Amino acid sequence: MDAEARQHEILQKLRQQERVGVDELTLDFGVSSQTVRADLRDLHDRGLLKRTHGGAVRVETVSNREYGARRQLHRGQKAAMGALAASLIPDDSSVTLNIGTSTEQVARALSGHRGLTVLSNNINIINLLIGTPSKELVLVGGAVRQSDGAIVGEDAVEFISRYKVDFAVIGASAMDADGAILDFDAREVSVARAILRNARSRILVCDGSKFDIAAPVRICDLAELDYVVTDRAPPAEFLRRAEQTETEILIAEQTDD
Repeated sequence: MDAEARQHEILQKLRQQERVGVDELTLDFGVSSQTVRADLRDLHDRGLLKRTHGGAVRVETVSNREYGARRQLHRGQKAAMGALAASLIPDDSSVTLNIGTSTEQVARALSGHRGLTVLSNNINIINLLIGTPSKELVLVGGAVRQSDGAIVGEDAVEFISRYKVDFAVIGASAMDADGAILDFDAREVSVARAILRNARSRILVCDGSKFDIAAPVRICDLAELDYVVTDRAPPAEFLRRAEQTETEILIAEQTDD
């Protein structure tokens, strides 16, 4: 059995059970423990599982949850982060928000602001803000992904590139301690990058659980962000990197779900 076949089998096992062990896989495949560890390391680096002492566990990704279920995760923390991020955005300014349940909470907290221009590729955000005070709402053009109301792809990127807004607010699926901000879907990443490029001030809203998730596609580095709004103190390496890049880390007060 070659490496590709072994790795496929490992992922199949993790679809049926939460974790696998090196010893178990060594017996199953008839190879050395070093070979199994190399397979697990490769799969970990690709964001397909998470290595642990003696084996690996299934990655608990946001991409494999229904969007409605994701709204229920860390609801209190997301609301607190949304309020804190919204406090950075004054009345009579312009802002672009991307797809995500955290950015939806920012939009909810912006509902009392006046004179905003809000651009989004998230139909849910536009719907949240319809009828709220003095807002110009701009829905990004393109094909709608029915699972979550996202508008992604090259049409969305081109549409966003026509604008230059005061604030970008993005979410992400994963954060690495080295300062990398990551996601699973390359199409979503292209949109997030366009949002960051076309804004004067850039805000990431991401709860601390995202440090426990591995995702393969890079959105940006801390150097490309002005603020990171989260719900708990990040790892020391992340804080050191933020200090180097002069990115401000803001920690929202914890709120019960």
